[in-house]
Amino acid sequence: MLTLEKFEEASDTVKQVIQETKLIYSKYLSDQTGNKVYLKPENMQLTGAYKLRGAYYTISTLREEERKKGLITASAGNHAQGVAYAAQCFGAKAVIVMPTTTPLIKVERTKSYGAEVVLYGDVYDESCAKAYELASEEGYTFIHPFDDLRVATGQGTIAMEIIQDLPLVDYILVPIGGGGLATGVSTLAKMLKPNIKIIGVEPAGAACMKASLKNAKVTTLSHVNTIADGTAVQTPGSKIFPYIQKNLDDIITVEDEELVVAFLDMVENHKMIVENSGLLTVAALKHLDVKKKKVVSVLSGGNMDVITMSSVVQNGLIARDRIFTISVLLPDKPGELVRVSSVIAAQNGNIIKLDHNQFFSTNRTAAVELKITLEAFGTEHKKQIIRELEKSGYCPKITRPNL
Repeated sequence: MLTLEKFEEASDTVKQVIQETKLIYSKYLSDQTGNKVYLKPENMQLTGAYKLRGAYYTISTLREEERKKGLITASAGNHAQGVAYAAQCFGAKAVIVMPTTTPLIKVERTKSYGAEVVLYGDVYDESCAKAYELASEEGYTFIHPFDDLRVATGQGTIAMEIIQDLPLVDYILVPIGGGGLATGVSTLAKMLKPNIKIIGVEPAGAACMKASLKNAKVTTLSHVNTIADGTAVQTPGSKIFPYIQKNLDDIITVEDEELVVAFLDMVENHKMIVENSGLLTVAALKHLDVKKKKVVSVLSGGNMDVITMSSVVQNGLIARDRIFTISVLLPDKPGELVRVSSVIAAQNGNIIKLDHNQFFSTNRTAAVELKITLEAFGTEHKKQIIRELEKSGYCPKITRPNL
């Protein structure tokens, strides 16, 4: 059972290892949504995510002989680091099975805490099956990333801190992968504040909990496809599912494209790196059909490798029309490039790349193709530049930027 007594015990226990993550008021997101939006920055934890809470509390409840056997888990990265770090604190061996698609930074950080890493499977569920197999063969103690009431209790300590920081909170938005975080947060929040609303947020390409609630039973998706790797789960937890049914008020699903622009918002407006799964609650804010409410978005983690970060930033700039590419046809004669550049410069467009193709047509004097990649302030500025090019006799066509 998830009890208030256990949540209080967990809250005291996890204080030994967690960073204090006070709520951050977001004027930008508040202005965008018409609510008072606060961020719970669990991306600032030592291991880069909230998972340390559940891992440390669970391991603290084990008998010494269970720890001596060695610990094993499966994880796409954040629970892996939480277990690895907590195991190190208790002097226990840790074996972590991670999907082969796990970002390198998560693999390397897990190893840095002294854990043995086994890469297996394309998604979490395949890694989990392998971890159970190894646990049976080697006698390891399995620490489930979400389908364990002790783990959910540890994760639920977030709710206690939120309500202590913001007693009049109306809504808490929480990411969902397998459901451990949502179980802990929703259960404790309802104990402390029965009228509060807890909204789960899933990637549209891995909405296993939404499917399960719709079917009134734990449901396995045939496949998952999302850039939110930390929540790419096919089957939610069966032990925690009754708590989700009882305490979760709704689920919002978010498309990957929304996570891309949410990343840009967090970097530019809050100077914070938040991984795609952690951005689910930020992207979901515009889908929340309420106004003038106090809303807390839980930023569950910040473990994103630099290559992924670069790709997300570029795609975010493109999605926001801050970078775009146009194709224009010019006669192949001196001065044409200067003329088109002058039109763009007069509108404060910043050219960042040119691709001049003289072999676009067999008749070079009639037309050569010039692809121009520009930086703009946004959609209206982009439209303004295109209008001025059209007024100057060009017929610009929008093409996909190739950076």
